[in-house]
Amino acid sequence: MPRALALLAAPLVVLALGACSQDPNSIAAQANDGSRKGYISGDGAVESIPAAHRASPVVLSGQTLRGQPWSVKSASGKVVVLNVWASWCGPCQSEAPQLEQAWTSLSSSHKPVVFMGINTRDNPDSGLATAAKHGLTYPSLNDESGLLILNLQGKVSAPPTTLVLDKTGRIAARVNGEVTASTLTGLVDDVLAQG
Repeated sequence: MPRALALLAAPLVVLALGACSQDPNSIAAQANDGSRKGYISGDGAVESIPAAHRASPVVLSGQTLRGQPWSVKSASGKVVVLNVWASWCGPCQSEAPQLEQAWTSLSSSHKPVVFMGINTRDNPDSGLATAAKHGLTYPSLNDESGLLILNLQGKVSAPPTTLVLDKTGRIAARVNGEVTASTLTGLVDDVLAQG
């Protein structure tokens, strides 16, 4: 009798497994459809790194979304804000006006600050369209392959992430997740005050 029950149960197990794999809300289905619905960003935690504990300067260079070359080295002597983002990232869309507000405030005060976005794992056309939609006036590097963020010393696990580099190019602060204009300008001002 147990063998007969096992034979009857086998088709039911196959049907149940087949039904689960067809569920469009399953994690597997979401991963396969590429919509990134299951994406989780950082919690907005702020990390300030004392000067004595900063790693070596970041070595980063690439092409902007408009095809212009750029490197951290070209901003030597200035504080650099790097914002890692993507057009498919909801929290990145939410923080975009805050970033633009911080950039406008800092640049209009003529402080030695450079903003550069890093549009990661995204295509340049989507990046340009998203930047235009949100009125971003600072440029972004094209990181379609996701390789540029590997140069950021393990400080970026997912977009959005914002890094503030000191005047020598070392990572002085990080916001893991959405950033506000007031938090970002405060971090930049702190780094500027350190000389």
